[in-house]
Amino acid sequence: MMKIVILDGYGANPGDLSWDGLSEVGQVTVYDRTEPADVLSLHCPLADNTRRMIDADALRQMKPSAVLINTGRGPLVDEDDVAEALASGRLAAYCADVMVDEPPRADSPLLRQPNAFFTPHVAWATREARVRLLSIAIDNVRAFAAGHPQNTV
Repeated sequence: MMKIVILDGYGANPGDLSWDGLSEVGQVTVYDRTEPADVLSLHCPLADNTRRMIDADALRQMKPSAVLINTGRGPLVDEDDVAEALASGRLAAYCADVMVDEPPRADSPLLRQPNAFFTPHVAWATREARVRLLSIAIDNVRAFAAGHPQNTV
């Protein structure tokens, strides 16, 4: 059975990140949850306590066969450390739709790794998502015109 660990980072104290496993929920440190993962998927906002949360120390705790996925924010990982882990065989693959620098620097060490995979950061851009966004915008304008603003900031 594959062990999947998801780090979400919401409401976390520095060094403590919440996670949702397949059958358990609890507060743990990132190092407690990197080692057993076959797949570690990051879904975190960028904050002081999540910046570079996956660094050389965290990567050393992971299985060499692990896959790291980052669809949160580029700076959640230390890209140099991830590239080194990939090159040395301490990490099987890195998959992301975000990078620290976008567009990526031509000299990014991750771009030279054959086991680093990148896709555009456009998963939200499905037809359904765009129709929903337009519908919300239209509803907001109608509500405002009727004197009942909604979704105000």
